[in-house]
Amino acid sequence: MAARTLIRDEVEDVVALALRSGLTERDIVRLPSVRKLLGDGACVRAWSPRQGVRGPAAALLLLLLLLLLLGLGPSALRLWFHLHGSSLETEMCVLGFSDFHNPFRQPLDCRVCSNITAVDRKSNLSHDEFLRDYAYSMQPVVVEDGQRNWSAKDVFNFEFFSQIYSSGSSALDNSGSECQFFPYDTEFHNLRDVFEMEAGRVGMHGNAKPWYIGWSNCDSSAASILRQHYKRPYFIPAISESSKMDWIFMGVPGHGAHMHIDDVDNPSWQAQIRGIKHWHLEPPAECYYECSSLEAIVYPGQIIVLDTNKWFHETHILGEELSITIGSEYD
Repeated sequence: MAARTLIRDEVEDVVALALRSGLTERDIVRLPSVRKLLGDGACVRAWSPRQGVRGPAAALLLLLLLLLLLGLGPSALRLWFHLHGSSLETEMCVLGFSDFHNPFRQPLDCRVCSNITAVDRKSNLSHDEFLRDYAYSMQPVVVEDGQRNWSAKDVFNFEFFSQIYSSGSSALDNSGSECQFFPYDTEFHNLRDVFEMEAGRVGMHGNAKPWYIGWSNCDSSAASILRQHYKRPYFIPAISESSKMDWIFMGVPGHGAHMHIDDVDNPSWQAQIRGIKHWHLEPPAECYYECSSLEAIVYPGQIIVLDTNKWFHETHILGEELSITIGSEYD
């Protein structure tokens, strides 16, 4: 199918958006790719965004806008800096990719969090109470007996995961091509790097460099092993469909995940298997004056349930033990 012809109004709208975003006419003109597309000399000097952009240059700007609309902010930033003849990694004033949030996130109706002043703590949470008060609301809750009849607390440790993701395993091979990996503030590029780290660093002996990472497991063989030791939390009714994907977060005391908001399909729960984790929750910016900041400490054996699509959240590992958290989504 032939590409649809760009009409002048569309192009002018994109240019106007670029100008409103803080770019100047000089910014656009000085793009190496735009200069090449429009030609050198008088042709470039005479061009102005007010005249609109033609042909490939218009397609280029529309591509940047499309990447943002699709939530691919990091890709758009990489392309922008590449066109400027620079690199995102070398620009000192640029936020890391993990700090870049979807600029087209739908604003929140602040009435859903205006009366929430604390993270609830519950035990013996019934299905009815969970569905009524927590499952699909913005009220976070820590279920203190959430890991009933789980053996994960006795089995999950760094060595256990290193065996599942051993060299040559399908779990490790699939982790690089199909699963997500979150290096946070480490130099690790993938799980292979993590499970090849020196033993002294795992236990933070001496002056070992601290670390905190996370990943999604989408390998069926690894999932079958993991789920021998945990199951759907007892308070989530069977009618709620659970995700088949596990999320694992692991790291040493003093570190954790920076403030961020997720872009996942459903609400989620996170079970604190080992270690102690402090959670700090912030409402979105549009609710800053109407909704409260929240804090909670989650201990081993407990589960925190919250909508990470609506609460900005950061975590900090406390105590002296390696932290291991596993979580999933539900609907």
